[in-house]
Amino acid sequence: MERHQVAVYLGALAAGGLLGWVAPGAGPGLEHAINPVLGALLFVTFLQVPAAELLRSLRSGRFLAAALVVNFAVVPLVVAAMFAFLPDEQAIRMGVLLVLLTPCVDYVIVFSGLAGGSSRRLLAATPLLLLAQMVLLPGYLYLFMGSGLADIVDAGPFVEAFAVLIAIPLTLAWLTQAWAARRPAGRRTADAAGTAMVPLMAATLATVVASQVPKVDDSAGDVARVVPFYVLFLAAMAVAGLGVARLFRLDVPASRAIVFTGATRNSLVVLPLALALPDRLAAAAVVVVAQTLVEVVGMVVYVRLVPLLLPDGVRDRA
Repeated sequence: MERHQVAVYLGALAAGGLLGWVAPGAGPGLEHAINPVLGALLFVTFLQVPAAELLRSLRSGRFLAAALVVNFAVVPLVVAAMFAFLPDEQAIRMGVLLVLLTPCVDYVIVFSGLAGGSSRRLLAATPLLLLAQMVLLPGYLYLFMGSGLADIVDAGPFVEAFAVLIAIPLTLAWLTQAWAARRPAGRRTADAAGTAMVPLMAATLATVVASQVPKVDDSAGDVARVVPFYVLFLAAMAVAGLGVARLFRLDVPASRAIVFTGATRNSLVVLPLALALPDRLAAAAVVVVAQTLVEVVGMVVYVRLVPLLLPDGVRDRA
């Protein structure tokens, strides 16, 4: 499965779409399964980051600074440039902001690795990127949506997302690492969990798509209007990520990883936030899922494009 991850993920998306179409009544139940399956996926992701490696990553000055700049300075500027051209509907704007302002922390590692990017450095930076986006996202939403944000967004889902998707999986991962370092049974458990990455990612993608497909009929027009913006974002971030990597004078693997982290977004993690919005903003969830579908196709293109933009042979300067 690891050798054919892209095909597995595309198959999962197709299977989820088919399930949502033939069994729309399963949608509400599948929505409740999103957080548990996503929490399990992030636990396995964090399990691959030893606590000592995470501490070392905090000292990887240029790479970490580049990752923070591209995601939390450059991306908001790109989104701001597009924001005025988005449809006026509040639900659409909220969905686009939720997904584009948050960097991916899961399959970005896979696609970056397929393109020869430094998956190790990106993986080690994952917990910090996830924490930073949860802290900064409310402020970014306020800047874009104005003072009326408090009337439509409840802080509760953000707190819940932090606990379920960051604190609990990260704590369990570190406890499992400590167990694995001391007991053979712990090592076997950690090894077994590590093999679950691809199946869990496929299950997450299928669950998310299947839960949202029944809503597409009511929001097809909204989806059609945001797809061009998602495509434009991918194109813009290929250039912007390349510029940031050169600004920080990173080596080729690290540069490729920066391009990918700037382009891939955290639709899976922010979907629970979109689902918790008031009913009048229900279309935001479908807008978020639409980004996933565009992005997976875009990542297939990126895997071939990024090595051409950043060819091998450049001296390692990191």
